[in-house]
Amino acid sequence: MDRNVIICRSILENPAVTQRDLSKELSVSLGTVNNLMKECIEKNYFVIESKNDSYTLLPAGQALLDRHKVDGALIIAAGFGSRFVPLTFETPKGLLEVIGERMIERQIRQLHEVGITDITIVVGYLKEKFEYLIDKYHVKLLYNPEYSHKNTLTTIYHAREVLRGRNMYVLSSDNWMRHNMYHAYEGGAWYSSSYMEGETSEWCLDYNKKGRILNVSVGGCDQWVMYGPVFFSKSFSEQFLPVLEAYYNLPGTEPFYWENVFMEMLSGEAARKLPQLPEANLEPEMFINRRPAHEVYEFENLEELRRFDIKYQHTSDNQAMKLISQVFHVKESEITEIQCLKSGMTNKSFLFKIKDCRYICRIPGPGTDLLINRKEEKAVYDALAGYGISENVIYFDGETGYKISEFYEGAHNADPHNQEEIALCMDIVRKLHQSGLKVDHSFDIRERIDFYENLCMTYGDTLFEDYNHVRKQMVELLDKLDSLNHEKVLSHIDPNVDNLLILPSGDIRLIDWEYAGMCDPLMDISMCAIYSYYTQEETDGLMEIYLKRKPTGEERFTVYAYMALGGFLWALWAVYKASLGEEFGEYTIIMYRYAKNYYKKCMEITDM
Repeated sequence: MDRNVIICRSILENPAVTQRDLSKELSVSLGTVNNLMKECIEKNYFVIESKNDSYTLLPAGQALLDRHKVDGALIIAAGFGSRFVPLTFETPKGLLEVIGERMIERQIRQLHEVGITDITIVVGYLKEKFEYLIDKYHVKLLYNPEYSHKNTLTTIYHAREVLRGRNMYVLSSDNWMRHNMYHAYEGGAWYSSSYMEGETSEWCLDYNKKGRILNVSVGGCDQWVMYGPVFFSKSFSEQFLPVLEAYYNLPGTEPFYWENVFMEMLSGEAARKLPQLPEANLEPEMFINRRPAHEVYEFENLEELRRFDIKYQHTSDNQAMKLISQVFHVKESEITEIQCLKSGMTNKSFLFKIKDCRYICRIPGPGTDLLINRKEEKAVYDALAGYGISENVIYFDGETGYKISEFYEGAHNADPHNQEEIALCMDIVRKLHQSGLKVDHSFDIRERIDFYENLCMTYGDTLFEDYNHVRKQMVELLDKLDSLNHEKVLSHIDPNVDNLLILPSGDIRLIDWEYAGMCDPLMDISMCAIYSYYTQEETDGLMEIYLKRKPTGEERFTVYAYMALGGFLWALWAVYKASLGEEFGEYTIIMYRYAKNYYKKCMEITDM
């Protein structure tokens, strides 16, 4: 860190700055400041105006500053912010307001105040929400296509050309700084740091007398930690970016933060992993920038934000939070222990607590209004009420699909390869089929295939190369099933193990009835099989468990046919969802293989 730059900068910003002020800014003694001032005067960086005890910056001092001018800022805003669910289901974390101002806008404004206007924002999740900033602040947006499954190492990788050869701030969109800590000039690379008393899980810093960071360790006690903004100097980026690029291509670094790379450079681990890189590249020079208490904030969750900004104790302006408040007749501040659950393939859900009870709130995912009839789903829940088959639903909106249900403490999903658990699950499926319950709508797989096919065609998605051939095979199966004319009963349609809960008592709950309707009951067996990625042998075993006997040839044909049709249907579903920006990896191919393979198996059955 060039301390002379900091002194010249302070004089430029305030000609009447005192040595005590500089001592605080540099975190050094008054004696050290006095020696630094003498050195700067000898180099003709500034002179002392004795008549008013102020300083005048000289051309040499300005030239020094010009070599350390900040070129711009990179703001990281690609992530989801799972600890701020449900707010971040609607709004990226950086766009949340704190004391009446959006966090990212506060940082942009602070940058503008010191003349930094070249700002690039790396976006990913809900990227469209940031578009307005282009017009309002003339920022640039850079999209990170890997934001959903990789960490900030990847974010910096995609933005590396924005940083290369430039002096740049690297900021997080969800930081909040009480005072403006940015400057037009910086003396070297630094990482903002706050002091944490007691045990902490933050990234702790070891540094030498000059403030150079020597080591980073995760977790510690009574230490200065990485907290808030960072500054990448040209020289730091020159060392750091080649290493980060190499790490990007190393297997297993997908969950890495960019700080993991820096940490391993300091520890020597990077030298071990990358022996081909010059040793000079592996000795990065970055300094600690110790900040006063209560200046930098990284809000970890909604509870912290509530304590800081009283507004969030009353209203978050979030639809789900408002709904919960109304349903349970409580203030939003009484909704606690909010936790993001793994997003389903159709919906988003989160766990929350009111008083001593926990519940799950389901929010329909994008595009589901086209795929799911919520009034029909509500009719199924109404029919099931009191039968001990489905989850206990506290609230259901047949228009929006918002659902609040009881959370079962200690419950677990069934294991598709545990025969005892699968037997219990088939008991509840059989109970449903034999219940005599009826609703006014059916699940028509022929109609659903036509529907999803039209959606895919409308959105211009390329279907499979042999689609037309396989489509004719599916029609053949549909016609054969129609001729069998099996009785229709209330069926779940989606009885995969993620929707089968085993309670501590041993009771079973079949949850999430979005596709349920009157249907051939054997379709439930088929869907359970393909969702569990069962082999033919495992599927035959599942039929025996459900039927409590060996299946007939017609029953085997029916289950195999619905497996083929179900695979075809859900492959189309996944293609359509991909057009909305949601990817499900190999799921699409696996489902399409079920369509083709089980059509062949149907053709092999002769004992019908």
